[in-house]
Amino acid sequence: MKENMKSIGVIGGTGVYTPNFVQDAKEVSVNTDFGRVMLVQGKVKGRNVFFLSRHGKEHTIPPHMINYRANIMALHNVGVERIIATSAVGSINREILPHTFVIVDQFLDFTKSRVETFFSKDKVVHIDCTDPYCPELSDIIQKAMDKFHYPYLRGGTYVATEGPRFETRAEIKAYSILGGDVVGMTGVPEVVLARELGMCYATIAIVTNFAAGISEKMLSHQEVVENMREMSREIQNILEEVIPNIPDERHCNCGKVLNEPVDNHI
Repeated sequence: MKENMKSIGVIGGTGVYTPNFVQDAKEVSVNTDFGRVMLVQGKVKGRNVFFLSRHGKEHTIPPHMINYRANIMALHNVGVERIIATSAVGSINREILPHTFVIVDQFLDFTKSRVETFFSKDKVVHIDCTDPYCPELSDIIQKAMDKFHYPYLRGGTYVATEGPRFETRAEIKAYSILGGDVVGMTGVPEVVLARELGMCYATIAIVTNFAAGISEKMLSHQEVVENMREMSREIQNILEEVIPNIPDERHCNCGKVLNEPVDNHI
């Protein structure tokens, strides 16, 4: 197999803390203007990969305390152009059952206290987010789902909440009325920051449970972790299939959202 040269970034969410799918893995420390980030570098079927554990190896970083700007900038600084993110989510849509994958294509942002831009001084930039997720990466993810016959939905609206608490019954009802399909706590501002740097970003949302009010039982983080553990083999299969099938050259418009290039020290 011809080795692809451009690196792929993988962000592991809840339940995806270690890159078991990566060979020859080694830790790499990356300094950014927003803080230091530890990445794991290795190979997946000849493709260079940088893996980032969103919550840390032991899940010690809650969603509202994640240094999103440092994480995305670190991946950018090591040459990553495409990011695949995994995200444990609750289903708002009764037709989307637990243990289903959703290839997200839109989001609703209900976060409150997060810095969502690199452009906080010197210049005003209004980034286009009409279609924030990369269609080319989403196509490749869909082909992997089809190959393994995993249950999935192509296209869905991710509702981003602040956390770390779960949502109320009334909030979930409101999000449903607004068109939300799944709810999570980390997808925004990750996708927005990647877009500001001209990076492709796609989310594989893993439905672990029904959201509050749809499921009558009390929600727990442990339930989410256990359900993610049950789906770990499927997640690994998807990543091992997707990563080597990403072409070196991009055929999407994700890298064209800015009229001028962005350097590593905004």
